[in-house]
Amino acid sequence: MRTYEATIMHGRRSTEGHYDFEGPDNLFAQTPVRIMRTFMAAIEEQSSIGHIEYEINAAMKHATKPIVTVLGEFHFNSDDSQPFTCMINDVDAAND
Repeated sequence: MRTYEATIMHGRRSTEGHYDFEGPDNLFAQTPVRIMRTFMAAIEEQSSIGHIEYEINAAMKHATKPIVTVLGEFHFNSDDSQPFTCMINDVDAAND
């Protein structure tokens, strides 16, 4: 297992969050969407708020560094959705 870090910013609440999570050593061999799904699954496990509905509008990996950027929307209830930007990086890569 490796340590990964994610930063999420979403606009309507002017909120920014920083999260550490563990994932498989080969996480960055996966697609950017799978990396985001792994992060969200870890957050759902760690938080007390349960399942978080979201949609991904764009996801990309940096060409040479273990960084993923995701744009999407959180759906908190039927009439409350918020755009977000999430950046995920491999903290342990600096130690390799």
